[in-house]
Amino acid sequence: MSHPASRVLGMLELLQTHHRLTGADLGARLGVDERTVRRYAGTLADLGIPVTANRGRYGGYRLSPGYKLPPLMLTDDEAVAVVLGLLAADQLGLSTEAPATGIALAKIERVLPRALAERLGAVRESLGFTLRPRQEGVARPATATLLALGAATRSRHRVSLTYRSWRGGVSLRQVDPYGLVFHAGRWYLTGHDHRRGEIRTFRLDRISAVESGTETFAVPEGFDAVGHVTRSLAGVPYTWEVEVLLETDLDQARRRIPPSVAELTETEDGVLLRCRANRLDGMAHMLAGLGWPFTVLRPDDLREAVGEYAKHLAEMATRHPAVVRLR
Repeated sequence: MSHPASRVLGMLELLQTHHRLTGADLGARLGVDERTVRRYAGTLADLGIPVTANRGRYGGYRLSPGYKLPPLMLTDDEAVAVVLGLLAADQLGLSTEAPATGIALAKIERVLPRALAERLGAVRESLGFTLRPRQEGVARPATATLLALGAATRSRHRVSLTYRSWRGGVSLRQVDPYGLVFHAGRWYLTGHDHRRGEIRTFRLDRISAVESGTETFAVPEGFDAVGHVTRSLAGVPYTWEVEVLLETDLDQARRRIPPSVAELTETEDGVLLRCRANRLDGMAHMLAGLGWPFTVLRPDDLREAVGEYAKHLAEMATRHPAVVRLR
């Protein structure tokens, strides 16, 4: 709560929660002196919020009796959209290092009309997700980092990043931020890295400091931040370079194969799948599970892996069920 406006709102929140608070109490909770508390009370009064101040032993600050802020004016559809959005973000890990989803939900439900809050509470209690839950222990970026990069990306200002690589080395990077991407539970920044002279991808949780400069830049025409991040992650070095021609169309292939797994290109003969893999038996399983005819272009070892998997399936087909005895 470092910004003065945040402290003024914080004072209003405290006065709504407590019947009366002294200037010393408010100052201690807001991290300011009593003179500043008096100034905040004046600001609230200027906004039409009736804050009264009483002197003496039992004095202090309070809202005028009977005054309450009106309930948050959201329709049922709007309230459902906000609450479900917060729940989905929490499930996916779409957040920063500061845990704020639960607090935000509590604040929203507190100011909603009681009937609507109770109905939304019932939805929360009965809601289940088939989405893969967020990974516990995954590092989250600082809120200040995310906000600073968002502002610089929108204003097209170059930033200085203090960045830690996967090897642990720390370096200072001058980057033109082209876009922010949330992918597979992590936040990424993509942009032109002046140290490397090329477009690079950075994990936000490895950025310890951001400083926005005065130099501006232009984003290359037609640049796709999401596409660049998914391609760069799919291009991380692996043991095997794989190319397979799938006999299907591009729309069908995209429904079954996410961008993080492989790069898909439409050709006259079908869809060219390019990816990297550490284990070819896993690639054989995936290709067989797709259900489309395919031709392995490379490596030749993948043909052997597919053949071995076919033998395994044929062996499974010859097995006969044993007599099942129910208990």
